[in-house]
Amino acid sequence: MNTNIKRPIIGVTCGDVNGIGIELIIKAFSDTRIAELCTLVIFASNKVINFYRKTVPDSNFNFYHTKDIDCLNSKQVNIFNCWDEDVNINPGILNEIGGKYAVKSLITASNFLKQGKIDGLLTAPIHKNNVQSADFSFTGHTPFLKSFFGVSDVVMMMCASNMRVALVTEHVPISEVAQHITTENILGKLNIMHASLKKDFDVSRPRVAVLGLNPHAGDRGLVGSEEETIIKPAIRQAKDKDMLVFGPYSADAFFARGYHERFDAVLAMYHDQGLIPFKSLAIGEGVNFTAGLKVVRTSPDHGVAFDIAGKGVADHSSFLHALYFCMDVIANRKEYEEARANPIKRIMPEVTAKLEDEKIEE
Repeated sequence: MNTNIKRPIIGVTCGDVNGIGIELIIKAFSDTRIAELCTLVIFASNKVINFYRKTVPDSNFNFYHTKDIDCLNSKQVNIFNCWDEDVNINPGILNEIGGKYAVKSLITASNFLKQGKIDGLLTAPIHKNNVQSADFSFTGHTPFLKSFFGVSDVVMMMCASNMRVALVTEHVPISEVAQHITTENILGKLNIMHASLKKDFDVSRPRVAVLGLNPHAGDRGLVGSEEETIIKPAIRQAKDKDMLVFGPYSADAFFARGYHERFDAVLAMYHDQGLIPFKSLAIGEGVNFTAGLKVVRTSPDHGVAFDIAGKGVADHSSFLHALYFCMDVIANRKEYEEARANPIKRIMPEVTAKLEDEKIEE
């Protein structure tokens, strides 16, 4: 960690340079009060930033450019130049250039995150198609970070003020989902969720709901057997490990009746089963959080939005919320680790000086 700056240092990737990522950065970080909360480092280039700054004429976005991660300006947004060459920017166009520089930004930021030079990572949206290359074959940020940081598994968790939804499978074709639904995979996700809810969200006894795979959660085997043979055994094993896990629930009725608000998190079996209700019912701005990493990574809950890129109309609310969320998780982890390191709270001398011995009547 960079010890000469007390506030957390948050690295921010630029995302696809033809998408809305840099516009979000300019809009969200034009508020100079953010510098009172954290030090921001944008991994991009001055030229790309200046290109998009012209599309947001009313912004008050000023920055300090650097090529030295150890020399940051804590009073301004820092631009860490990841490349020097001119980039042919075409807002709204899906092409190789957009993916190439998105990956450069992501890998540079991730290296500094691994080295402890930054304390958290906020990623702007990328497109899964144009980032593909011989050196980058991932379907998104989550599988890349899992591989880069060498962990056995992670959980994609969508978070809002009234709900958290995690996934067993992420970007998997629906025809292949069932083969990934195993007792081992579900239990692994529950283990990560349980630990994350305690450490990252300060939930002392997390309550987690598990959804079924089939319609009506299988109707006791009438419309699918996975609930009886796979999901229920995973829930039982989680309970044996002293986790408060319940289900499996029928996904449609579960969300329609508002049951998601009775739990600290919900584990969905596949992408659309969890994200459609999340994006329909979430209150406030949603954040994509990667649970299971030793580092903190957040992202807004939307994509590159090529249809509005370069028009100056992108809404930066989710992006800004993802920044605050990142800082909150960093603070929660610090408190959690300090509490575990010192389980018995020390009483300050000025407090003990005022204490009196208990008087016992004879």
